[in-house]
Amino acid sequence: MNCAATASRTTTASTDADLAHHRSLERNGRPRRVKLAADPELRAEVQAKLALEWSPEQIAAHLRALWPDRPERHLCHETIYRALYQGARGGLSKTLTRKLRTGRPLRKKRRRSDQRTARFVAPAVLIDRRPPVVETRSRLGDWEGDLVVGLRSQSAVATLVDRRTRYLRLVALPDGHSADRLRDALIATLGRLPEHARQTLTWDQGSEMARHHELAPYFSDGVFFARPGSPWQRGTNENTNGLVRQYLPKRTNLSLHTHDDLRAIERKLNNRPPQNPGLADPCLSIRRRSGTMNLQRCDSHVNPPYNPRTRSGSRLRNR
Repeated sequence: MNCAATASRTTTASTDADLAHHRSLERNGRPRRVKLAADPELRAEVQAKLALEWSPEQIAAHLRALWPDRPERHLCHETIYRALYQGARGGLSKTLTRKLRTGRPLRKKRRRSDQRTARFVAPAVLIDRRPPVVETRSRLGDWEGDLVVGLRSQSAVATLVDRRTRYLRLVALPDGHSADRLRDALIATLGRLPEHARQTLTWDQGSEMARHHELAPYFSDGVFFARPGSPWQRGTNENTNGLVRQYLPKRTNLSLHTHDDLRAIERKLNNRPPQNPGLADPCLSIRRRSGTMNLQRCDSHVNPPYNPRTRSGSRLRNR
């Protein structure tokens, strides 16, 4: 056995490993300029699209289409997110985080599903177990509900929409939108309706519905929940909330709106013809199907049309 050759190979391998380790340390210690900081044209394009409220995913796809033969200008969406939250060090202004869907200046760490606290006292009954007749929209009293929230989620108004007639009820929550407050407000509102107009309620799995089991007795068939991240399972309510936002804008203090304000908004929307040409306006539909409900809210002439920018002649202001 050639001991000298073996020793030589061992020494050479050890020297090569030491050299590679030393070079690696040098590379790690040398600051690397990120693409967005090094390329002004690329940075300007990304910032322009962020200013238009494009998502990082949309921008990443746009860059590949804009410069198909310039891979050095291709970015993945995570690179754009990281650059935004790093600020100048990442090559983008941190103020542009306001243009993201969340509007958060800091990235929120997601909890694993096994770390999340239970939202409900009683188990939620998912929409899969809801009576099939609800899907047909053939009867009165199948309601979809949600919250529209105001500035910093500190105020809210609950919305209730009947699937058959698209009839809208707005529920004031002047003292907050905790589970207890929402339960009390919904019971006060729904308790005035005749029994045949209270068949089901479908909501999302927000913590405000933690007391859903106390609402269930007010509905003939109970309370049901859409699956997480599935707003289309409450599509009637989602579409109506878009109309409500014309009068209850985001980033405003919704607790400033009185009961009379909300009634005026109801009248305006319930007397508006729906986009579906085969449907009558919600007030006419509800009149045809229920002679016992309080229809004063359907009279568009009880109060003057509601203007979301004014109340008692003055502009609404945030508190």
